[in-house]
Amino acid sequence: MPETARGAEAETEQPVTETETEPGPASSLPVSAARRRTVLLTAGALVVVAAVGGGVLAARGSNSGGKAAAVAADGLPHTTVEVATSGCGSGWTDPQAGHQVFELHNTSSTAAEVYLTDPTTGAVYGEVEGLAPGTVRPLGVTLGNGSYAFKCLPDDADAVTGPTVRITGSKVKSGPAAVPITQQELIPPTLAYQKWIQARTVELAAKTDVLRAAVDRGDLAAARRAWLPAHLVYERMGAAYGTFGDSDGAINGTTAGLAGGVHDAGFTGFHRVEYGLWHGESASGLRGPADQLAKDVHALESSWPSQRMDPADTGLRAHEILENTVQFELTGRTDYGSGTNLATARANLDGTRVLLGCLRPLLKTRDARFTELGAWMDRAQHTLDGLDRSGKWTPLAQLTRPQREKVDADLGGLVERLADVAALTDVRRTA
Repeated sequence: MPETARGAEAETEQPVTETETEPGPASSLPVSAARRRTVLLTAGALVVVAAVGGGVLAARGSNSGGKAAAVAADGLPHTTVEVATSGCGSGWTDPQAGHQVFELHNTSSTAAEVYLTDPTTGAVYGEVEGLAPGTVRPLGVTLGNGSYAFKCLPDDADAVTGPTVRITGSKVKSGPAAVPITQQELIPPTLAYQKWIQARTVELAAKTDVLRAAVDRGDLAAARRAWLPAHLVYERMGAAYGTFGDSDGAINGTTAGLAGGVHDAGFTGFHRVEYGLWHGESASGLRGPADQLAKDVHALESSWPSQRMDPADTGLRAHEILENTVQFELTGRTDYGSGTNLATARANLDGTRVLLGCLRPLLKTRDARFTELGAWMDRAQHTLDGLDRSGKWTPLAQLTRPQREKVDADLGGLVERLADVAALTDVRRTA
């Protein structure tokens, strides 16, 4: 993954953009931009965060609170619910099962987050964040038998849970819900992943030394053979990039933002060496870049034990690794001559699988589609492995149209399913 996909952009979850042209084939593959949390789970519990549309409401009758229940142009029942410290959840007095929309009206003077919860377990069925004072936004959910309550969390004030509403006698199954994950719960998997990364830094240093030694003795054929194994170790470490700081750009930077492009003095790391190896640069010209790469890798190995990953970012990274793979690797924007983008995608998949393994104890009881996610991981792996010819990976430009469509579909579909992981592991305020 290039450094443009990480750093400040990744931390604030803003879409990643890049304007310069880099070596590599172009692609029309749609890019899924980094997103803020908008859904709890994509399969059922839909949280709409756009402003209320202009649908015409038709009167459906009066409920016991005297407010009109209504059916919108979408054919769904809509119920207006108040969001305020003194009236959280008021307005929902005629509970009904099925798919429906709550129009959340913030009548307070401060912004708030709103959850629809199971008041017994704390499981969240849907949420809207950043509801400004005086505004109305819709929350769509599917509800079956059970107990429900709105929880209002105003900025700079304690959470308030509204009255419990019960639905009985329904044959409708409720949409998915999940108990929020706390930062404390994310600490053990984060520590386990950090330990795994420590072992990878040792492996990375050893394989980078092999690459440097080949360049030093002038054996560029051996250096080309050594480049990919070393680079793939780094590419498996994707969830830790944000903790690497400046080391990430030094080790795996691209020409993004460099005025001189591939000839810029600031272009360093694996891709700088890659460019030289596959563009006829001499061994004497490559000794400096290869030596600097090895120094930067060893510096990372030495500094990593003192670094601490933010547990709150762990689940988000599980989604971002392959999201950036789709955006940068499957478009060839990080190919500087080796034609190994698909090998990188496979390494990114390996790194994602490791991180999901660390998060598995938290996800298996919260994500109704966790088994399905594993099947999509296997599917993507099988597709990529089919393009590996005994270590000689098919370059993107040589893929047939059916092969390209298969890669795009499998990796793109997997990224969509990993969005659930990012949403479920987003630490939510509970009090």
